[in-house]
Amino acid sequence: MKFNKWTVALAASGLISFGSVVQADEASNGVMTSLSKTTLSGYVDTAVTYSDSNVKNGLLGYQGRTSGMDLNVFKLVLEKPLDEGDWAAGYRVDLLAGPDAILYNPVGADDGILGIKQAYVATRAPIGNGLDLKLGVFDTIIGYEVFENAGNPNMSRSYGWNNEPTQHTGLVGAYQINDMIGFSAGIANTSNAVINQRPSDLMAGDDGEDLSYLASVTITAPDSTGLLAGSALYLGVVDGLTGAGGDDQTNWYVGATTPTPIEGLGLGIAYDDAQNVAGTSSDATSLALYASYQATDKMALHGRIDWLDDEANDDEYLALTATLDYALWDNVLTRLEGRWDSLEEGTGVKGGFGDDIFSLTLNAIYQF
Repeated sequence: MKFNKWTVALAASGLISFGSVVQADEASNGVMTSLSKTTLSGYVDTAVTYSDSNVKNGLLGYQGRTSGMDLNVFKLVLEKPLDEGDWAAGYRVDLLAGPDAILYNPVGADDGILGIKQAYVATRAPIGNGLDLKLGVFDTIIGYEVFENAGNPNMSRSYGWNNEPTQHTGLVGAYQINDMIGFSAGIANTSNAVINQRPSDLMAGDDGEDLSYLASVTITAPDSTGLLAGSALYLGVVDGLTGAGGDDQTNWYVGATTPTPIEGLGLGIAYDDAQNVAGTSSDATSLALYASYQATDKMALHGRIDWLDDEANDDEYLALTATLDYALWDNVLTRLEGRWDSLEEGTGVKGGFGDDIFSLTLNAIYQF
């Protein structure tokens, strides 16, 4: 090992030893080696919205907005993904800043200044084809859509997404049986998005029978199935308490995606059934149909038909959404989306509106 003149002079004066320099250098190299495997990514999400109503659409949760300009969210991801090793290890942290962080344990002002979306340790055990594990805070394992706008065919969320769990504190494992079938299963403190929240029986020292349980299966059609090749069927369930002393809620999910004989056109379907919603002994059932067409390398068109039966309030809703994606600048996804929501039956208690609502949104997302 080579030392610079300043290090040699300090060692000669007795202020430091060469041994300590070597140890410090080795420790530093270890830290730098670990950091060199960490990736940094994220995005900034903004929007301009016109709405013909001054009432926020309550069916859209935190996304219910009236006319104006918005910072939606800034997301930063630090991750060391699992490599191909039998005993691979890594981690992931998703940090949110901005109004949309209100969904994930916000710290700060009422509009959700900071939030933690995910923070888990990832490991692999050499069991069969390899069992991948996550311990900590992670995304729910069910659903057609995700929190990240750019990861969805449409900018606004479906009715079903707003009735699904979003985040769990617990342990989940994923195992790929073969090219066709994979499954996930795990346990969590509760089914809702409150980090480290525990069910009351666990806090009282009982056996924790009120823990939440998660399971899903994915079946992918192989190349030998011809036109169906690449199609996928998803089945999932989350059952558990909606809070420390809350009521048990069960979410069932069925989804599917498939290509079509038309080049660039894909179809999807998502069915969500939330049973005993927040202890109301009522269901919230939704069905969404999706169509996406990749017209050019830069332009895509997306459509969604969305239906919700809110049993607790005897309401039924219908929504039609059309989205145009265009990648005009590098790393920037620009979207123009029109959405129409209609109360088909009932009084519109949950949605907060009695008449139809139309909105037009320009969305810009810079991803890095």
